[in-house]
Amino acid sequence: MKLTSYEVHHETKRHTSSEFPYNTYLCSIPLDFQTVNIHWHEEVEIIVIKKGKGIVSVDLTEYEVHTGDVVFVMSGQLHSIHQLGGSTMEYENILFKPALLKSSGHDVCWAQFISPLFFASSAITPVVRDNHKLETYIQDIDKLCDERHTGYQLAVKGYLYQIIHLLMTEYAAPPSPFAKKHTDKIKTVLSYVDVHYAEEISIENMAKLCFYSKSYFMKFFKESMGISFIAYLNNYRLEIAARMLKAADDNILAISSACGFDNLSYFNRSFKKKYGVTPGKYRKQQP
Repeated sequence: MKLTSYEVHHETKRHTSSEFPYNTYLCSIPLDFQTVNIHWHEEVEIIVIKKGKGIVSVDLTEYEVHTGDVVFVMSGQLHSIHQLGGSTMEYENILFKPALLKSSGHDVCWAQFISPLFFASSAITPVVRDNHKLETYIQDIDKLCDERHTGYQLAVKGYLYQIIHLLMTEYAAPPSPFAKKHTDKIKTVLSYVDVHYAEEISIENMAKLCFYSKSYFMKFFKESMGISFIAYLNNYRLEIAARMLKAADDNILAISSACGFDNLSYFNRSFKKKYGVTPGKYRKQQP
């Protein structure tokens, strides 16, 4: 059984309805999950911190966020969410497709302002703090989506336009072509691991994939991700193995092999180091 990586990297699952591609839901760390691994997707994402504090990473830069902060993640941007020490964090996740704000035919607003913002040729400061106007916009949108009166979609779109105007006038930042090239390289590596984790993956091959030398690739990856490539690969494979232990009836040797481990003893030691128990005990603990 091969699991697609939940899709730890490039999410392709649908977050919104096709009729009105806007969705919102509440999450809590660590109640719902310990961490949201690094990934990217087509939708624009707005993360509204409702209570507590945590760490949100956007395009490989980490931000400590607190109650009232709002984080903007544009289409295709790498992002992740982590617990900060032993703190808890409750947040609202808002997701919508960029096309929600695109009109048919020639649309000056889309071409000059919205598309460059959503697809990163324009840049903003991703974390907005202490902006009462923004807080009010989001609260009004939430109320509209809760009540869903006739035509509420028009008002939601209107507020989104106002939020975009606010971002472009108050939180604009100079775009960085280097930063985009940098994150594109990381996406290439993560996507490769996503597809080939069950196979043998060498640092040499990954370096060639990025057109880097072996030594530069190792330095590049660790500086970008905060962890060595081998440690990242092993951790990724172990997360897939943990899901398979929950979802599949395959024996542990088969799961170990399917996740790219060619030595069962090494797999067992690595799994216990990460999860505190052997794979067999981990499976028995699952409801």
